[in-house]
Amino acid sequence: MKGLGFVGAGNMGEAMIRGILGARLLPPRGVVVLDVRPERTRELVKRFGVSAARGMKDLFDRCETVVFAVKPQGVGDVLHQVPAGAAKGKLIVSIVAGVPARTFLSALGEGARVVRAMPNTPAQVGMGCTGLFFARGVSRDRKEWARKIFSSFGEVAEFPREDLLDVVTALSGSGPAYAFLFIEALADGAVRAGMGRGEAIRLAAATVEGAARMVRETGKHPAELKDLVTSPGGTTAAGVAALETGAFRGTVLSAVFAAWQRSRELST
Repeated sequence: MKGLGFVGAGNMGEAMIRGILGARLLPPRGVVVLDVRPERTRELVKRFGVSAARGMKDLFDRCETVVFAVKPQGVGDVLHQVPAGAAKGKLIVSIVAGVPARTFLSALGEGARVVRAMPNTPAQVGMGCTGLFFARGVSRDRKEWARKIFSSFGEVAEFPREDLLDVVTALSGSGPAYAFLFIEALADGAVRAGMGRGEAIRLAAATVEGAARMVRETGKHPAELKDLVTSPGGTTAAGVAALETGAFRGTVLSAVFAAWQRSRELST
């Protein structure tokens, strides 16, 4: 696959570059970066050995796949910089939150092959998860290439409808914030009981990470795994009862639903 270009190279772009190079999907010089901040481009060239584009035309000339990783409010200006016809036949990958595929198709022409992706911040440590939607016209081999890109730094789920990316945003996009709050609350409870904060945070984070791995690797329903920990009349049963009194599950459900509603508002 000919070069892979990045228009914008913030934290998520860097996470993708690290995953792609770590999986050896491309050699470093096969990754081409164009950022509005020249110093950021130089930083990535030095850190990863990637190439710097001289401009938008140069990037499209050198790349068969182009990832747009810019802020939503800047996507219109960036798309206007793409030379007419330059995107024809190219695979265009957008990780721009809230911007529909039709925006790219309208600006770049129907000859562009557009993929929308919603990765999340744990991609920065190689443990991300990404929702994908392929617009019409993306070939099977290019779909597989897109899956390889995002699988290089975590889990990938493909969706048949673009509107389901709003649910991805509410679940895995916003989900790390919910998890951070839970880890903080776990640690605060331990501190209240007399544990030092450093140890409490470390144990709380490891507990959540380990529990998540058990769900993924055992294939068991979370409720079944919960019951395995919950002995009759034991400490876990008392803790779970306290969570239920506080409507823990209902509150988390409401948080995801509220985030989904807000994502829909921003996407229209």
